[in-house]
Amino acid sequence: MTTKRVAILNDYQRVALTSADWSGLDGRVDVTVFDHHIADVDELVAALEPFEIVVAMRERTAFPRAVLERLGNLELLVTTGPRNAVIDAADCAALGIAYCGTGGSVHSTAELTWALILACARHIPTEIDAVRNGGWMTTVGADLHGATLGLCGLGRIGGMVARVGQAFGMDLVAWSQNLTAERCAEVGARLVTKAELFAASDFLTIHLVLSDRTRSLVGEAELRSMKPSAWLINTSRGPICDEEALARACAEGWIAGAGLDAYGTEPLPTDHPFRTLPNVLPSPHIGYVSQNVYRIFFADIVEDIAAHLDGSPVRVIAP
Repeated sequence: MTTKRVAILNDYQRVALTSADWSGLDGRVDVTVFDHHIADVDELVAALEPFEIVVAMRERTAFPRAVLERLGNLELLVTTGPRNAVIDAADCAALGIAYCGTGGSVHSTAELTWALILACARHIPTEIDAVRNGGWMTTVGADLHGATLGLCGLGRIGGMVARVGQAFGMDLVAWSQNLTAERCAEVGARLVTKAELFAASDFLTIHLVLSDRTRSLVGEAELRSMKPSAWLINTSRGPICDEEALARACAEGWIAGAGLDAYGTEPLPTDHPFRTLPNVLPSPHIGYVSQNVYRIFFADIVEDIAAHLDGSPVRVIAP
């Protein structure tokens, strides 16, 4: 039996091999874990060229056709989650590369959305830093009860976020391009126009899939129409917001600030203003990084690899 070489990319916490039972692949694969991001394309190709199987963690590493064409040994590319915006299934099919995904869960992202909302509203990082540095009570927090929660997108994650907003006694308004009043009513929200959404929200959360239609959907005009006391929360995809405009909005006080978990370039460049603006809470795209989600991801990865070796791939992502 020929042993296949497996590369697991961007396992920053080095938990891939302990998040699932890999023993069923003993003797069949030789696994190498990469715990850092490889940004340079030539370096990436050189690192992955020996491997027959590559495991990608969400969109942390892009695989355009120009990269896939240079990976002559690649047989199977597995992404965590059921789709990946930086891998083209048609390119994989054309090059004879099997392309599979995994299951997942959206609860963790909805939970992180609320962690960011609460941290922004009550200035949690600032107050904790004050206590650790010998200080005490430096800010006045905003109330959620009676405030307006704006939901830009009301799919599964947006719906979960909405229900928590209801529990806090918030007024819920929602908008997206195809949103209906019936869907809003299911979670206690009112359907409004895009302009009304940005103008009315005290906390505006984004829950949209990145596409040509949603890229830069939140730009300077939208940000300037928000209240100076409003917070923007984005746990979806960074490019849905014009990041340059958002940085200016936070720096110049168009809005109170932002809680962010996704960015156009990841890891976030070390000189990016989001790292230093005091009214930006930047978490490192951890919406899906939870124990239960990782258990699903890596258990399915093991199953995908085993099925590929047996000649019967599962969870194939079709072009």
